[in-house]
Amino acid sequence: MYELRHLATLAAVADEGSFGRAASRLGYTQSSVSQQIAVLEKTAGGPLFDRPGGPKPVRITPLGTVVLQHGRELLRRADEMRDGIERFRAGDSRIDIGTFQTVSNTLLPQVIRGLRDAHPGCDIRLFEEETDDPDLAGLDLMFFDGRGGDGIENLKLLDDPYFLVARPGDFPAGPVALERLDGLSLVAHPAICHQAVIEDFLNARGIRPQVVFRTEGNEALLAMVRAGLGAALMPRLAVLRDDESLALHQLTPELPPREIVLLWQAGRTHSPLAAHAIELAQSAAAALI
Repeated sequence: MYELRHLATLAAVADEGSFGRAASRLGYTQSSVSQQIAVLEKTAGGPLFDRPGGPKPVRITPLGTVVLQHGRELLRRADEMRDGIERFRAGDSRIDIGTFQTVSNTLLPQVIRGLRDAHPGCDIRLFEEETDDPDLAGLDLMFFDGRGGDGIENLKLLDDPYFLVARPGDFPAGPVALERLDGLSLVAHPAICHQAVIEDFLNARGIRPQVVFRTEGNEALLAMVRAGLGAALMPRLAVLRDDESLALHQLTPELPPREIVLLWQAGRTHSPLAAHAIELAQSAAAALI
């Protein structure tokens, strides 16, 4: 077995041409250097240096050249491993984050900026998907509008309340009674994720709007509202910016809010980068409440 410290000693002797100078460079005694080279020679099965004696420099043997060549490569790889571990501990590593449209437009930019500021060399990879079933395979963290299932840990970030979004003047100012939605033309998200929860909530109360258009795109829904195709039931973060072409009405009684949650695989040890991302997500969410 070749130990890295023995290979480092071999390289120092080859570079310095002297056991004594190698000892000074490494902070060893000359006898310690001689002992380490002797161990290497025993392991390699032959002499690694010719020792002419006196002031003449030692010369590496052909066998020593082979061991030194591979030894330098092992030392280089060990240095890279140490550097990688130090960079990992400092947060300068890779993070894979799952997200969805609303989070990508609101919370996530603050998280990314914080990570970039603190860890300029980090590798951030984002994966956006609208899905009922969160798949955390290959992800460190995932933003989702629900708690996930078995084998998933979660951290609730905030509640995102629903509003009726319409053109100004389509409804009187102030709250709108939930019953007004019965038969109302609506544009809506696909009936997955929390949209399905909202529609089940209305159906259970005998309220059945007429959905005339569905799309995953928040901006497309808002454009259709402006065009007069119908009103929309949308979470507040989906229409966060002020827009005089739209009116937001509270509903009475209120619809169940959408929970925005951060998920990760149960039992997973977070990297420093992922742990920092969680802290940043909590701060960004608190600023929106």
